[in-house]
Amino acid sequence: MNKKELFEKFHEIATHPETLMKRYIDEGKPVVLVAPVYTPEEIIHSMGCVPMGAWGADIQLNEAKRYFPAFICSIVQSILELGMKGVYKGASALVVPSLCDSLKCLGENWKYGVKDIPFIPMTYPQNRKPGYGHAFTKAGYERLISDLEKAAGKTFDDGALGESIRVYNDHNQAMRDFATIASKHPEVSASERSDVFKSATFMEKSEHTKLVRELIAYITEEEPAKSGTRILISGILADSPALNDIIDELGFTIAADDVAAQSRQYTVDAPDKAGNESNLDALVNKFCNMDNCSVLYDPDKKRVNMITNKAAFAEAQGVVVILTKFCDPEEFDYPLIKKACDERGLPCVLIEVDRQMENMEQARTMLQALKEMI
Repeated sequence: MNKKELFEKFHEIATHPETLMKRYIDEGKPVVLVAPVYTPEEIIHSMGCVPMGAWGADIQLNEAKRYFPAFICSIVQSILELGMKGVYKGASALVVPSLCDSLKCLGENWKYGVKDIPFIPMTYPQNRKPGYGHAFTKAGYERLISDLEKAAGKTFDDGALGESIRVYNDHNQAMRDFATIASKHPEVSASERSDVFKSATFMEKSEHTKLVRELIAYITEEEPAKSGTRILISGILADSPALNDIIDELGFTIAADDVAAQSRQYTVDAPDKAGNESNLDALVNKFCNMDNCSVLYDPDKKRVNMITNKAAFAEAQGVVVILTKFCDPEEFDYPLIKKACDERGLPCVLIEVDRQMENMEQARTMLQALKEMI
């Protein structure tokens, strides 16, 4: 495939994951849905299943409103809405991590609203750094393994997990490389960049890695186009087609991101196991080594300086915080991010998004204002 065909493939997968899901199921591969964020996909992959992201969709919410109040994250509402409408039919299970209050509610509501797909909780500690945090995380992984063996009819093998860790670490590196290359080539639009990241949510990682490396090879062969206005974007999601179109229309280049559904999830690899450690221990270490995220316990708020430092390193001229409406962890961090940007003389704007949002003209106004400030 050439570069244009690769971008078209990423777009097709990003916009029609149900086709890919059907293919995997027809091939006899159990599909396990994984809700955001930091579900240990390596475990699911090692057990012969396909981890497939469940991040909701831009749809009107009807059935889910019977279970959720209006003032709750539309990501979790739309996940339940899709489940109740049968979009995920054929999946073997849904794994939901416990890293925010909304996700905790999703799992319990799923049990009543979607009875044909088992809900599996992935309970994480907030205090993940001390030894007891490691022990708690490992116990959560062992519980996940036990539940998966029942739901998917597969068995766990630590050696197979080691191979899956290598597959995922390789994919992490490919995605980091793509983010770096795309930032240097403004001709890679925000929409195309989003498709590459979003498609990774649905594809088997070895398959996606191959396509990403092919794309990187094409991009690096070309002379970079003239750079647009460079920005860093931050948030949970940045996959709105309308918002990305506006970013492209106004001539912005995404120099870097701190987006949970994009680069943020690829920053930490599972380390090599040490001494008598198992591969499961290595995966535990991966989670416990994570930092700089709104849903991870961070009393020192190191994420704030990380964002401004990353923006400076990427030569970003402004910061755009894409805030998922009613996302409390992100809302708590924003005033600190704004203050840090102001202290560095870095223009910063807030754009609130929602899975039901149809009109992005307010976002256009904010981005036009940012461009004028820069």
